[in-house]
Amino acid sequence: MKFKETLHGNIRLPLFMPDATRGFIKTCSQAELKKAGISALVVNTFHLFLQPGLRVIKKAGGIHQFMNWSGPLLSDSGGFQIFSLIHQNKSLGRITEEGAIFKSPLDGSRQEISPEKSIQIQFDLGTDFIVCLDDCPPHELSLSDMEQSVERTIRWARRSRQEYIRQIKKRKMIEGHRPHLVAVVQGGLSIDLRKKCLEALMEIENEKFLGEKVIFTVYGFGGRPVDEAGKFLDKILSFTAQIIPDDRIKFALGIGSPADIYRCYQMGWNAFDCVIPSREGRHGRLYQFKDKTEIKSINFYNTLNIKQAKYRESFKPINSQSQFKELQEHSLAYLHHLFKLNEGLAFKWASLNNLEFYASLMRKI
Repeated sequence: MKFKETLHGNIRLPLFMPDATRGFIKTCSQAELKKAGISALVVNTFHLFLQPGLRVIKKAGGIHQFMNWSGPLLSDSGGFQIFSLIHQNKSLGRITEEGAIFKSPLDGSRQEISPEKSIQIQFDLGTDFIVCLDDCPPHELSLSDMEQSVERTIRWARRSRQEYIRQIKKRKMIEGHRPHLVAVVQGGLSIDLRKKCLEALMEIENEKFLGEKVIFTVYGFGGRPVDEAGKFLDKILSFTAQIIPDDRIKFALGIGSPADIYRCYQMGWNAFDCVIPSREGRHGRLYQFKDKTEIKSINFYNTLNIKQAKYRESFKPINSQSQFKELQEHSLAYLHHLFKLNEGLAFKWASLNNLEFYASLMRKI
């Protein structure tokens, strides 16, 4: 196990961080998340900036205080959400060298985000890991367009790092009391572009700015982990993990399913985030380990669709090994009944089951 210090405690690798996108995991309290074994969360700069807004969060004392979460937090730059919005519908915004101009999905108001502004917002949030704004295009871009996107990601990483240094100077943050900086490796399906991007990002680390040298503690995999046909990108994911130095956290952004996490861990990735455990739970899909103590292949778990009729009279516990008495003492039949009636308890218990499963998966691998 590897450990990394943060402002709000140590993290242990490998690490899975559920996406508390807007500052919460639906139906689950912070105390329940900790009981499930969750030690760190991901929040989203884009969504929190729009709602409730920085004024409210700063008045609360930062995002930790606002959420009442004492553990580490990583703030995604929001680039994936913004650029997905623009790539899907050009009328909603445009990407420029300065950043992105877009319409708020909440009220249609005109908004702008730049590498500098994204870093400033994340410092105001007060998170433990701050992500550089990157250009996150779809994989089907032409090679020449993808190359331009990579070049922009590199330039924005340099600007993000410079703004990071300005902020630590402005806020008088000494070593050991600063957030970690995360860079994102883009390049689509091209091995050459992924290599070019990483090498350029590592060169940036050698540049002094305002008398400071700052490394990227974390390198993330940029873009979706599947191609347009939904095929898992084994080759490009494996290559990217191999070229990132082993003394950095290797963050497989947006991954994912239990099987995909296991695949990626075997490749060298050691940090993961996704909405899958809680979202799938709310849809009635529960993860359970098979009767094996060791994980040796991707077939280490079952997925139960609790809404299926076969669980109507299944009186086995939801999870006899759970830390939650509710999951030990209530049956699958009862959970099936709750889902049939859209009872909120069903969403909570299924989500907690899956979050606990993911935390246990990290320990097992």
